[in-house]
Amino acid sequence: MPNQWTWVSILQAYSHVGALQEGMRIQGRVIKDRLYLYVSVGTCLVDMYGKCGRLEDAMSLFYQIPRTSVPWNAIIYCHGIHGYGDKALKLFREMLDEGVKPDHIAFVSLLSACIHSGLVGEGQWCFHMMQEECGIKPHLKQYGCMVDLFGRAGQLKMAYDFIINMPIRPDSSVWGALLGACQIHGNIELGAYASDRLFELDSENVGYYALMSNMYANVGKWKRAEKVRSLARDRGFKKTPGWSTVEVNRKVEVFYTRNQTCPKCDEIYHDLRILTAKMKTLGYVPDYSFVLQGVEDDDENEHIHSIHTERLATLKNNDQCSVCVHLPIHQVVGV
Repeated sequence: MPNQWTWVSILQAYSHVGALQEGMRIQGRVIKDRLYLYVSVGTCLVDMYGKCGRLEDAMSLFYQIPRTSVPWNAIIYCHGIHGYGDKALKLFREMLDEGVKPDHIAFVSLLSACIHSGLVGEGQWCFHMMQEECGIKPHLKQYGCMVDLFGRAGQLKMAYDFIINMPIRPDSSVWGALLGACQIHGNIELGAYASDRLFELDSENVGYYALMSNMYANVGKWKRAEKVRSLARDRGFKKTPGWSTVEVNRKVEVFYTRNQTCPKCDEIYHDLRILTAKMKTLGYVPDYSFVLQGVEDDDENEHIHSIHTERLATLKNNDQCSVCVHLPIHQVVGV
């Protein structure tokens, strides 16, 4: 007989791969047995619907379960990742009005919402409130969120000064947020400084090497780009191919970069080119600065973007691509 923890594990798995239809199939059993009244199970349902973009359904379930800080954190986070930062802030205030005390995770969820919506001032307010009103000492996760918030908004000096003035030693997530921001805004000098710190702290993360190498290549500094790539090769690192998923007819399909194993591969790529053309008529301008070193032809750049895993699956799972990094999930899925 499955218990609440069995359903928690199953729902978390469905949420991770975006298997909404399968999750909905077992929801009836969970509701029939009233297992959703367990905070753990109810939160997993809210999280699954929210991450899959069904925010109205997530809200409906949210108001049917015991509302401790855990489901509040989930519903705030889900609105945030879809670009609804103002709604996430409104929910946070509702949580406070209900007398629920926010924890570390609540502020990570809220800061994440501010990041995805570019709400710098609101994010600063949250960080201040966390310490001054709630008495919560920031962890590295919250510090990393603040650097990401400043950096994505183009306030690189503010992000750097924030790191320098941290009372605890920055970890790789903090420097990684700064490096990502430097890539977005083309600050090679500061990016090189951040990458040096990263190579000291997290020398095995090949993504940092690829990011810095591409930054050099984008401005024609080929020797420096090759030096970074050689460093990664000498250390035996290989980049794991990106992948994304989409659920069709209760089956989860997995797509990898340059995946051409599907029997309908040619049709898929043809349709993707049509979608890209339609997007451009609506004003979409792709950023070619984070493609591959040495790719100079715009037609080839466009083809590379069309085989992006998120394009193949029309599901947003990876926040590293500069083409997608500025878009909340609901905009990417709605392409």
